[in-house]
Amino acid sequence: MKKLILSGLLLASSVFVFAQKVDTAASKSKINGDNELKLNLIYTVAGFPELNYERIIKDDMSVGIAVLVGIEKSAEYSFGVIPNYRIYFGGKKANGFFIEGNAAIISNRDEYYDYSSLAYTSYPPGYNPTFNPISKTYTNFGLGAAAGAKFLTKNGFVGEIYLGVGRLFGSTTIDAYARSGITIGKRF
Repeated sequence: MKKLILSGLLLASSVFVFAQKVDTAASKSKINGDNELKLNLIYTVAGFPELNYERIIKDDMSVGIAVLVGIEKSAEYSFGVIPNYRIYFGGKKANGFFIEGNAAIISNRDEYYDYSSLAYTSYPPGYNPTFNPISKTYTNFGLGAAAGAKFLTKNGFVGEIYLGVGRLFGSTTIDAYARSGITIGKRF
């Protein structure tokens, strides 16, 4: 009886030991982190820095979010949030060529001068009226796609190059947004 119970416990424990699934690409990689934090260098130089966070779901797919803020008054965008979904075609974990689908909530500024009062107002000769610019902020929703490549070092540093475009819906000033960048960051 003791041999039967002992054999049963040994068999049950061996089933539980082999029940764990091993991710083969992650076990081969020295960098096993599933999170990345990156800075878009092109947008930073243009005056609206973009910070990207990416979470790796599987070896060949990830989700992420990019946040950009216009720090200069002349920047085209004042604020933007761009969630994205990526599929990778490289042999390593979230590395190599990828395609991306994204959505965007973008807020942009528009400055203009209102000259409509000139038609209804008569000014004395020699008087030159001055007009202050009127600034309005518009927030729009859009959908887009991009393609690019990601490069990973042995130390976990990440570099990306990607290019894409998106369409803004309901916009009166801008019809499209660019989804492009050269990013650097770290996988952890």
